[in-house]
Amino acid sequence: MSLRIFNTLTRAVSEFTPAEPGHVRMYVCGMTVYDLCHLGHARSMIAFDVVQRWLKASGLKVTYVRNITDIDDKIIKRALENGETIRNLTDRMIDALHQDADALGIERPQHEPRATDFVPQMLSMIGTLEQKGLAYRAGNGDVNYAVRKFPGYGKLSGKSLDELNAGERVAVNTEEGGKHDPLDFVLWKSAKPSEPADCKWDSAFGSGRPGWHIECSAMACQLLGQTFDIHGGGADLQFPHHENEIAQSEGANGQPFARYWMHNGFINVDNEKMSKSLGNFFTIRDVLKAFDAETVRFFVVRSHYRSPLNYSDVHLNDAKGALKRLYTALQAVPPADVSIDWADPMAARFKAAMDEDFGTPDAVAVLFELASEVNRSQSAERSGLLKALGGLLGLLQTDPTSYLQSGAGLDEAAIQAQIQARADAKKAKNFAEADRIRNDLLAQGIVLKDSATGTTWEAAP
Repeated sequence: MSLRIFNTLTRAVSEFTPAEPGHVRMYVCGMTVYDLCHLGHARSMIAFDVVQRWLKASGLKVTYVRNITDIDDKIIKRALENGETIRNLTDRMIDALHQDADALGIERPQHEPRATDFVPQMLSMIGTLEQKGLAYRAGNGDVNYAVRKFPGYGKLSGKSLDELNAGERVAVNTEEGGKHDPLDFVLWKSAKPSEPADCKWDSAFGSGRPGWHIECSAMACQLLGQTFDIHGGGADLQFPHHENEIAQSEGANGQPFARYWMHNGFINVDNEKMSKSLGNFFTIRDVLKAFDAETVRFFVVRSHYRSPLNYSDVHLNDAKGALKRLYTALQAVPPADVSIDWADPMAARFKAAMDEDFGTPDAVAVLFELASEVNRSQSAERSGLLKALGGLLGLLQTDPTSYLQSGAGLDEAAIQAQIQARADAKKAKNFAEADRIRNDLLAQGIVLKDSATGTTWEAAP
């Protein structure tokens, strides 16, 4: 079965074939680094981490670009509030982004361009758009894109110009000396005297800085070419950001921009999108104080990337318990080091799930069936297959005992001392004392597990 992807541009699932045989070029919109990343950002990073892992597991070379927006109105505002330079703020937030992503097992992309390093490429593209009559200099000093002069505008969102309303980052009303049309958007923002010097660049259009949308067009074309395979991001970016990227890139180059468009669903809190603007967000660091990183990753991976995902402690606790069942199977039967045989029925079903638009829910279901088989057969080879398939999703690579014991409130020596005291009480037939020790440990988050080979323990869910 060949890989099939839901393409937002065509609104259909279709067979995926890279333009260059054996080589996938993928661009994903990254973070605007003025604050810590929240769980919605984690979902997008994890979703496309799984995508690039599966592409590589399918024998494809992947050139993966995920940009960083390090100049933006919010960044300028936050730097001024903090009394620090823009570079100092963005460097700190990029370091925090990397720490959070690393904790979640997200592999680094091959390229992580910062917008401020590509201003010359942006200015060149803006100049081309002006020459082609698709951009104009406004009376207020900005350079704007003339949306109605680009015939294909609206093809990604599937709406006509008359149906499209100004989005989150698009001004609704034209300004005197500003936009000619409410749908027009800024390519180059004229500098204001009150703004700090480190957010201004000299250009043929005057001192200023790039608009948000032009960044991705310039960086993607520079690093991946005028046409590349996959463009990804959150569903909230479909309009206007990605629609504007198409208008800029195809307007300047006269070539199709991205061949496949992928958009991950929102994380919701009380049926409302998690976002900083709504104030209902949980930073990755907040969540990792209560739940281990692999549980958070598993919580995201076991839902399909295009589906909405509801955040709650109940759902994360459920994910934690489910993940522990997989690790329990690996602990009971230490996995052999195996290579995946894709002719194996379980592996074939896993592959079929992933080849159908990265169907992680069905792939995770295969992991649980395989864990049940491991528990029945006690086969180290089947346990090894479970670990290997889990690794393709970025899961099950921690030592099982270490994982199951993580989060315990007592240290190993104290727990072992209590286990020995309980064994001594049972040997003396003081079963009341043995039960007291078990219950006391349980109250401290330690679950004892008796077997013919002795007593082991793990942290309570």
